[in-house]
Amino acid sequence: MSLTEAERTAVGTVDPDRIEAELRDLVAIRSVTGHEDAVQAEIERRLTGIGLRVERIDVDPAVAMADPDWPGSEVPRTNLPVVIGRLGRPGGRRIVLVGHVDVVPPGDPATWTVDPWAGEVRDGNLYGRGACDMKGGVVAILEALRALVASGADKNLDCEIVAAFVPSEEDGGQGMLAAIRAGATGDVALITEPTNLDVVIAHAGAITFRLTVPGRAAHASMRREGVSALDKLQVLGRALEGDEAARNASETDPLMTALGLPYPTIIGIVHGGDWASTVMDRVVADGRYGVRLGQTWRDAEADLRACIEGACARDDFLRDHPASVEIVGGRFSSARVAADHPLPVAMAEAVEDTLGRRPALLGEPYGADMRLLINEGGTPTVMFGPGDVAVAHAADESVPLAQVADCARTIVTWVMRPAKTS
Repeated sequence: MSLTEAERTAVGTVDPDRIEAELRDLVAIRSVTGHEDAVQAEIERRLTGIGLRVERIDVDPAVAMADPDWPGSEVPRTNLPVVIGRLGRPGGRRIVLVGHVDVVPPGDPATWTVDPWAGEVRDGNLYGRGACDMKGGVVAILEALRALVASGADKNLDCEIVAAFVPSEEDGGQGMLAAIRAGATGDVALITEPTNLDVVIAHAGAITFRLTVPGRAAHASMRREGVSALDKLQVLGRALEGDEAARNASETDPLMTALGLPYPTIIGIVHGGDWASTVMDRVVADGRYGVRLGQTWRDAEADLRACIEGACARDDFLRDHPASVEIVGGRFSSARVAADHPLPVAMAEAVEDTLGRRPALLGEPYGADMRLLINEGGTPTVMFGPGDVAVAHAADESVPLAQVADCARTIVTWVMRPAKTS
């Protein structure tokens, strides 16, 4: 199937120069997780300028936390701003387009070769914190909406497009859950996370955990009289390594086995000790534990607790002084849609007809808002967007501008086509 004349006209309205300027503007807004008000005001202004019906919802974080499906958080906040724009014909089929506007901190500026907030362009790539994850995808949605309106294609849509721009994805997804509770659900959804313009149909998940590991204090000169909590953390670390190996070795789904290590476990933060010549009597360690495909975060929590409890039971000291386990931060369940579901089939056809290449259908090892739309919103969802996740959260993060434009063009083609149910 090739593009119709109407599709070619609308796709041809996508403007690469406008994309570059808009992405540079959005990267310059320092919307680190927990501070998304300014960027959401700008998104609201731009959606209104395009001609959408726009609604901003400011959710009290305490209200979000009371939701039984609350997905956790990792930063303090006073507001949870959600912006929703609507285009097309209400009352029938509904397509949801989603982008998150929060970004992670840039880290040490000395590790960057460019200003993280300037949106510098080199060799067709725009650099900056959030350029890839995922303001490039946000701009692709904005440009697709703009092209639909500018070409007049929005007048002939057989659906309503709901464009939801959410905060707090990076620390759990409570912004997406708030949007779902506000009605941002539909027949299908697309999140423009960075996928190198392939179609992600499945993702694993992750939980953030905290281990509090006891020891017994003693003077350094009498260290054998004490028990080092750091040594006991190493006992638990070895248990987690064995658990990681077993969980990954037992996976048989090709979407996940292709990743090599779909369910990694790490300890990323360790605090302990208050005097150099005292045996540590307490260590606190924070880490990340993978959620297997088909698991909820609660299932993974049960696996984690079983691993730690088993390791404590096998250790002479920890048997009587067990480590404690807390789940802190984001709680990402896994999610998937079937490869033969009409959504990825139609998305792949739109990519092929628009860009001339057949995209791969992939699984990913990280958690995403996709699982909230599927599990809590009842909306089949895939991810398709510009950029390579390998550069997300890194110094010199960047996105190819050509991919942002191609993403916008593909979205235009996809939403213009009638729904396929088989």
